[in-house]
Amino acid sequence: MKAIKWSADLSIGIDIIDGQHQRIVTYINQLNEARETCDKKLVGKVLEGLSEYTVSHFGFEEELMDAAKFSGAAHHRRGHERFARQLTEYGQRYALGEEVATEVLDTLNKWLLNHIRREDRDYMDTVKAALSVQQMEQIFAGRNRAK
Repeated sequence: MKAIKWSADLSIGIDIIDGQHQRIVTYINQLNEARETCDKKLVGKVLEGLSEYTVSHFGFEEELMDAAKFSGAAHHRRGHERFARQLTEYGQRYALGEEVATEVLDTLNKWLLNHIRREDRDYMDTVKAALSVQQMEQIFAGRNRAK
């Protein structure tokens, strides 16, 4: 698999979210590199980091959608929950000794990138219309203080 390069079609126009998506792309590329070099220890480390970061990112998106009163928030949240469960399952399978990196990469390339390009764009206009950049930054800062 080729490395993913950040491109305009992945941007949703909210800098904080775009920065988080860029970090997820970095995790994807790290996982691909670990798979190519057969570095099983690094695969585990990247899977763990990706899972934790993705759940945190999803929580932030959900807080933004709730604050903006986005009507599709419940549907969007269910997609996040399904994906988080899938990442957890991959982590469990990895812990049992399975080679899951290729499958995870395939899933990330299909589901997550599609999710960014389509479903995340669904809430973008509502959030941008309802919340200022400062309000988004306050929500983000609040999440980071809570950790």
